[in-house]
Amino acid sequence: MASKPRAHLSHSHAHEENIPGTVNLQAAEGDDTGYGQALFPVPAEDPNDPLQWTNFKKTMILVICSVYSFLGNAAIIGPSPYIELWSREFGITPGVASELISYPNLAFGFGSLVFVPCYLKFGRRPVMLFSLLTFAVGLIASSQCTSYNGLLAARLVHCFGSSVCEALPVQLVNDIFYLHERGKRIGYYTVCLCLGTFAGLPAGYMLNAGLGWRLFFYVEFAFAMVLLIMAFFYVEETSYDRAAHMTPPTPSNASEKEGVQEFEKGDRETGYVVPSRKTFIETLSLKGRVDPDVPLFMTMIRSWTYFLAPQSLWVITTFGINGKRSQIGLSALAFSYTFPILIVSPPYNWPVTNSGLFSLASVVGYGLAIPFTSSSDRLAAYFTKRNNGIREAEMRLGVMLPAMLIGPAGVVLYGFTAERGLHWIGFFVGGAMNYWAAYFFFSFTLAYAVDSYYSNTSEMLIAMNIGKQAISFGFGVKVLDWVMESGYAVVMAGIFGGVLLANNLVLLVFIIWGKRIRKYMSETWLARLHFKSIREVTTH
Repeated sequence: MASKPRAHLSHSHAHEENIPGTVNLQAAEGDDTGYGQALFPVPAEDPNDPLQWTNFKKTMILVICSVYSFLGNAAIIGPSPYIELWSREFGITPGVASELISYPNLAFGFGSLVFVPCYLKFGRRPVMLFSLLTFAVGLIASSQCTSYNGLLAARLVHCFGSSVCEALPVQLVNDIFYLHERGKRIGYYTVCLCLGTFAGLPAGYMLNAGLGWRLFFYVEFAFAMVLLIMAFFYVEETSYDRAAHMTPPTPSNASEKEGVQEFEKGDRETGYVVPSRKTFIETLSLKGRVDPDVPLFMTMIRSWTYFLAPQSLWVITTFGINGKRSQIGLSALAFSYTFPILIVSPPYNWPVTNSGLFSLASVVGYGLAIPFTSSSDRLAAYFTKRNNGIREAEMRLGVMLPAMLIGPAGVVLYGFTAERGLHWIGFFVGGAMNYWAAYFFFSFTLAYAVDSYYSNTSEMLIAMNIGKQAISFGFGVKVLDWVMESGYAVVMAGIFGGVLLANNLVLLVFIIWGKRIRKYMSETWLARLHFKSIREVTTH
């Protein structure tokens, strides 16, 4: 009886050079390739290696994580139109009511300090399922609250639960996709994260239709439960000890008969037996891959050292200044706080019910950026081919050059439209320009940082999430006061636009000197510290 043919397993001889972020992608005979270059990381000869999984399985995991990121961010931002309503219902000031947005937002950012070490220690799958369950419980609890304190507590629960959205999707992209696919996949995740901005619009119209604010949490809860079920069936454990499977073992001498049988079933040149793919039932196990070598507390401590890593610090400032959600970040905070005031005042005099329409600017901006999701991967592949198959982390950065200037120009347009009472279309065009450019910086600064560091990416993500959340929260305290005291042109067009431009111009620093910076950082005490913590890193 003929044996059942097994699925094709990818092969590659790519390897990282001495400088982290510099990879030799020259294809040898028999190598599988992407964009004409050898695959990296090098997959194991094992169908259970996440890199060897089918495209359908990988895509489903990416879709589930991306939708979760959308729902998690939507749950934070969506209730923004309810601040005035909560103020009246709970007998508190609007300032206190706004804490139902700001403090849950902090919980969302700092939750990664707990969840990231947990998924490194206990596996991605159990942590994600627990996160989704916590998210759902917090949402349904929010829908039943009748007091400010109760609602705040419930909001903290669901935002803390969904905080894994800030790190795990990027980790999963690195677990299951190759180097030449990362920019595109991180781009898809990023656009879903950003489109959480849109949630305030339907939330506002629920009130306009005579429906209560509780409906928003019911809808979020329903989607969360659907996502939990999908994650249970599709999100297999992606933590994998690839190093342990890279060297084919020889048949054991303990049992010559068994050794001969294994040899006959396996590769006749090496004697290596290719493991069988896990059954569907086995992939549903709630037990993840437990790594006894991961110290939970030290993982938290080490993450703070990434504030000293230039590429990581650039991601932090980029996310903190641009703001990936309508309520977060210097530029985005200014938009979301000032537009509702401007548009209901002369010369515009729009009804209050339409004050949430500015979220359409983000939808247009991010939507126009989606066709460019694979642009950094393609540009990097082009330069790699010209460089005789040697890939440098900076090769993807060129696609960001137009966005470097278009983003600040959008902030300037918005500021002068507000200062001089120009046509309202200036608000939307300026906002869309800013969001379009921000998409490039969100997606590709993150991909660049991931490509650049050989040490544990998850620890870097902790630092990124805490840093950008702290920046955005700090700006959010006084941003409206600054604008009202000094004027829109001075604060938004001048200060905010200038800060954004300065951050964006750092792009040129990394394009020109990025490799030198990586080389220098690889020789510092910081590199030696993180070398001890390397697990399954994104570039190995």
